[in-house]
Amino acid sequence: MDKVAGQKRAVQLLYPPIEPFDQRFLDVGDGHNVYLEQCGNPDGVPIVVLHGGPGGGCSPSMRRYFDPSHYRIILFDQRGCGRSRPHAEVEYNSTWHLVADIEQIREVLGIDRWMVFGGSWGATLALIYAQTHAVSVLHLILRGVFLGTQSELDWFYGGGAGQFWPEAWARFSNLIPESEHEDFIAAYAARLFSGDLMLETRYARAWAGWENALASIESTGISGESPSQYARAFARLENHYFANKLFLTPDQAILNNMDKISDVSAHIVQGRYDMICPPQTAWRLVQAWPKARLQMVAKAGHALSDAPISAELVKIMDALRV
Repeated sequence: MDKVAGQKRAVQLLYPPIEPFDQRFLDVGDGHNVYLEQCGNPDGVPIVVLHGGPGGGCSPSMRRYFDPSHYRIILFDQRGCGRSRPHAEVEYNSTWHLVADIEQIREVLGIDRWMVFGGSWGATLALIYAQTHAVSVLHLILRGVFLGTQSELDWFYGGGAGQFWPEAWARFSNLIPESEHEDFIAAYAARLFSGDLMLETRYARAWAGWENALASIESTGISGESPSQYARAFARLENHYFANKLFLTPDQAILNNMDKISDVSAHIVQGRYDMICPPQTAWRLVQAWPKARLQMVAKAGHALSDAPISAELVKIMDALRV
C-alpha cells in the first residue's frame, strides 16, 4: 500500500538525486537474498526506510527525503520484491521474517540505534519492529498509517473505498464472478497463485491498478498498467500478507502493544483524503501514543509522492537534524 502517482511534482521538493556508497545482497536465510543499499553520510545519523506494499520495493526517490550530509540512509527491498531474490516468492515470507531481517541489517551494518521511516505497510512494519526491538529505535517517522486490522482490509477490499470510486471498483470487482464477491482477497489469491503466469499477471495488474487508482489526491481513477514483473510481485506478496491477516494474532495487534513503545517518540504524517488508509486509523494510533505527534495534511491522499506529503516529510526530517 504505497504508490507513486504524481511523482514528477513531488521530486521538486526533495533533495537532489544521490547514488549509494554501498550496495550489496544480504543472505537472510531461508533461500532469500535481500537487496541493501546505503546513501548519504557514512558517519551520519542512521535511518532505515521501510517501503510499502507488502511487495512494493524501494526506489531512488526514497533516498531524497533526507539531508545526505546529515543522515546515513539505509534502504532495502523486502523479501520477494524489488531486486531481492527469489522474486515474488511467498514461502518464508511473513511479517516476522521481515522484522528479523531489519534487525539483522542493523547488526550487520554495526548500528546501535537508528531512526525508522515508513509509510503505509512500511508504517505497519515500522511499528511492529519497534514494538519488538524498542531499544534499537531512536525515533519513528510514519506516513499513511495502516495497522493491519480486518476493518481496514474490509474498507479497501470490501467495497468501502469503492463507494467513492465506483468506476475503479467495478474494474477490480468485475473480474471476479459474483459468487465469489464475499471475499475478494481469497478470490484474487486463487488466480494470483494459479501457476498460470499469464493469468497471474492479468490479475496482478488488476490488483495493483485498483490501489494505484486511489493512491494520489490528483488521481483521475485511471492508472496505467504496471510492468508485469513488478505487478506480479506486488500483488502476490500483498495478497499473501492480507490473506494471512499480516501474520498477527490478536495479542500481537499493534494497538494491543503500545506499552512497548511508550518511551519511543514519533512523527506521523497523514493525508486528510487518504482513500487507502483512512485518517481515523492514524487518529486512533495517536490517542494510544502520547509521545507521537500527528500532522494531518490537507489536500493530500495516500501517496508518498503527493506534494504536500513530501513537503511535510522533508520538513520533519530537516527539523530532526537538531
